[in-house]
Amino acid sequence: MKRLFDLFLTLCAGAVLLLPVMIVAIAVRLTSRGPALYWSDRIGRDNRIFKMPKFRSMRVGTPAVATHLLSDPRVYLTPIGSFLRKSSLDELPQLWSILLGDMSFVGPRPALFNQQDLIDLRTQHGVDVLVPGLTGWAQVNGRDELPIPAKVQLDIEYLQRRSFWFDIRILWLTFVKVLRREGVTH
Repeated sequence: MKRLFDLFLTLCAGAVLLLPVMIVAIAVRLTSRGPALYWSDRIGRDNRIFKMPKFRSMRVGTPAVATHLLSDPRVYLTPIGSFLRKSSLDELPQLWSILLGDMSFVGPRPALFNQQDLIDLRTQHGVDVLVPGLTGWAQVNGRDELPIPAKVQLDIEYLQRRSFWFDIRILWLTFVKVLRREGVTH
């Protein structure tokens, strides 16, 4: 049922967001050198690597590490990068990953391929069996502000509580957080 819900919601969102996606893609291309999309190696279900698209908010050549590990992330942002991140518009291309089945609307956010501490903790607690999500329980409870052990605890809680109605609640809370621009540090 979750997969059918993901497909239905992806098709609806894709139809509604087609024009905004095209506008954002053009804006990224006009304001910085390089492609509109950045394809990031991410960890999916059962720790398999998949390519996750995002609108490029960082300059070409930025190190492929978690943003909080950069000495000054603002130096790497494109002219519209901060806006894309704070509005979560950079996440829209992930609808493609949901359509392919690499992601779901709700689940733990996919780790970067080199976030070994996060990957190991999730694997240790069985969270790696979940399909990663566009949003998740950790996202609505702190997002970028959470340390890795706290994120994993919230991922464990999601694993234990997951249900259709819990996913609906997380989607609603995500909508509210995005409107308020809460939990984004850059």
